[in-house]
Amino acid sequence: MNKKISLGAAIAFMLIVAAATFSMSMLYAMSTFNEKVYSVKERESTYSKIAEIDSYVRQNYIGSITETRLTDATAEGFLAGTGDPYAKYYDASNYARLLDDYSNKSVQIGIVTTMDESGYIRILEVYPDSPAQAVGLEVDDLIVNIDETDVSKDNYTEAVGMLRGEPGTKMTIVLRKGVEDTTLEITRRFVEVPSVNSSLLDNYIGLVTFKEFNDNTPDQFNKQVNSLIDQGAAGLIFDVRGVNTGTLRSVAQVLDKLLPEGVIVSSTNKNGETTVLETSDAREVALPMQVLVNEKTSGEAELFAQAIRDYNKGGIVGTTTAGKGTMQTTFPLTDGSAIRLTTARYNPPVSPSYDGVGVQPDFEVKMTEEQAALASAIGGVDNDPQLKKAVEAITVVIKSGGNLETLEPVAPSDQTSSSSSGDNSSEDENSSPDDAEGDEDSEDSEDSSSEDEEESSSEEEETSSEETSSEEDSSSEDAESSSDDEDEISSSEDEDAGSEEESSSDGQ
Repeated sequence: MNKKISLGAAIAFMLIVAAATFSMSMLYAMSTFNEKVYSVKERESTYSKIAEIDSYVRQNYIGSITETRLTDATAEGFLAGTGDPYAKYYDASNYARLLDDYSNKSVQIGIVTTMDESGYIRILEVYPDSPAQAVGLEVDDLIVNIDETDVSKDNYTEAVGMLRGEPGTKMTIVLRKGVEDTTLEITRRFVEVPSVNSSLLDNYIGLVTFKEFNDNTPDQFNKQVNSLIDQGAAGLIFDVRGVNTGTLRSVAQVLDKLLPEGVIVSSTNKNGETTVLETSDAREVALPMQVLVNEKTSGEAELFAQAIRDYNKGGIVGTTTAGKGTMQTTFPLTDGSAIRLTTARYNPPVSPSYDGVGVQPDFEVKMTEEQAALASAIGGVDNDPQLKKAVEAITVVIKSGGNLETLEPVAPSDQTSSSSSGDNSSEDENSSPDDAEGDEDSEDSEDSSSEDEEESSSEEEETSSEETSSEEDSSSEDAESSSDDEDEISSSEDEDAGSEEESSSDGQ
């Protein structure tokens, strides 16, 4: 039975629907408007207060005001007020220097420096094939004068900046070795800073040590890994202990060489939107791997370690990392300065975010300050408990004919013997590849005796290998579940904004 409604009723119904739609739209618009008005009022209040302070200062302060310094300090204070621990303001000169540092190919003399207690420039490292090396600069030398300007705590930052300049320009420095001062002339030129070192340990295990991840790292890394493979490397150990600076792109390019096809990293922004940032192609390095980390491994270096494990390429040895799993974006400003803000959270290929919790190792091996100092000064596998454990783990996989399906980390044979009961880890745990090669003789004797024992008990070894394989599966599952807590270079870029140049080392 068909019912008809009158024209008037139809019009009335349409009016009601239109009114309801209009009302809902108005309510939403009013809510958005009020929110924006509230935000505008808050900003007006903020700027009004700054203007009020500015008025009092200019009318009453007896000293002189440098407008650039005032503006820079205001910008620094604004970012500090956001509560973002990784927010930072770069003035024009520091931002230009930052770009040079990330390109890792800048006009300099080829040294890494820090402020000495006296206020002088202390040399921490001299790059090979650099102007500094050519004139005889060495570690622990002091630069006390540059172009007739004495270096002090008051002008340290400016003095460090004087080490840079146009290619081909000369400068004169006064170098202090012990108590003797020498005047030297140095010519600035482009220097490619080494960010990756490598060496071939016993049993054809390649050790690749990262200092940082920058624009030149992928090319340096590719050359050194290819060289290790050409030398017959049967496995690779990657040392990212203490690495806390880097760019996402450089880490992704390094991982692309190692990993099979798939997602390397995605990010989730403030609106909850997830975006794939970097992917890997199908080409990969099909060798067993281990990654060395510590509590100072931060940011993109943490992503590197987690991605290796997520793709079942190898395990992680060391201590739980810093837990900085957030992405910072740098925004250039119109006057040549820039600001850096936290804009998203990183997501590893498979595991949940490690931000705030760090990446947990498969084999936790702590190092005391004494062990770390010995490893740094002498080097060698036997002097570095974490490196020794990584060598043990990767050797088991190599001897079992490791392939991409059998690269699960093995259960630790004796945690207590290779771990320290001390709670303090060193601030400088990276071992020297060159020194590591110097201790190969002692390792040779151990390996040869070990191989003799294995040959005399081959049947027992086969049984042990089967048991170890089952323990590997169990250990791998436990390790994966322990890393499922939550995620993520905190790169130790947590230095105070006002003292970063003084407290951190600088490449010059």
